[in-house]
Amino acid sequence: MNLFRLAGDMTHLASVLVLLLKIHTIKSCAGVSLKTQELYALVFVTRYLDIFTSYISFYNTVMKLIFLGSSFSIVWSMRQHKLIRKSYDKDQDTFRHFFLVLPCLILALLIHEKITFKEVMWTFSLYLEAVAILPQLVLLQRTRNIDNLTGQYVFLLGAYRALYILNWIYRYFTEEHYVQWITWTSGIVQTLLYADFFYYYFQSWKNNVKLQLPA
Repeated sequence: MNLFRLAGDMTHLASVLVLLLKIHTIKSCAGVSLKTQELYALVFVTRYLDIFTSYISFYNTVMKLIFLGSSFSIVWSMRQHKLIRKSYDKDQDTFRHFFLVLPCLILALLIHEKITFKEVMWTFSLYLEAVAILPQLVLLQRTRNIDNLTGQYVFLLGAYRALYILNWIYRYFTEEHYVQWITWTSGIVQTLLYADFFYYYFQSWKNNVKLQLPA
């Protein structure tokens, strides 16, 4: 564990807490893409298949349980909660997210490190996480008017991945034989998808105006 990894984990955790705060305190999921949340739930399920069979550390297990539990809680709230689901903008959140799942699965079957079920699913989760934010970004472009908590949630998600890239760079220069091309490539692609959002986020912060993305 190094400072960049810890900062990345805490930023990722903060993004989840911000979204939970928005949903359960304000009782609103306006501006939040259910499609992206469902993709993240699938990412965590396929990545943490070893949660009950492989113990790494207490910290690692707790973080896995938090991300699994929070992702399903968010999806359930947006689909089933009698108040929260009313604010879900189903007409705008129309990205066909299932079209992302199959290509990622095929790519995982073709490009992986070991041909085992857990390894292929772990690789699939990396590919899917790289593009899971797309429905959310498309929704923000369509709605244009982005509230502060939703903007902070997306920003923290992007910052988490950027910090992980710094973690990989640090480990590359401090650990022998640390090379993970699949992880690195997926992480870089994911970070690049946030580039446009980051630009407008900082512009809105600098000019003290409400965040809006171009259509």
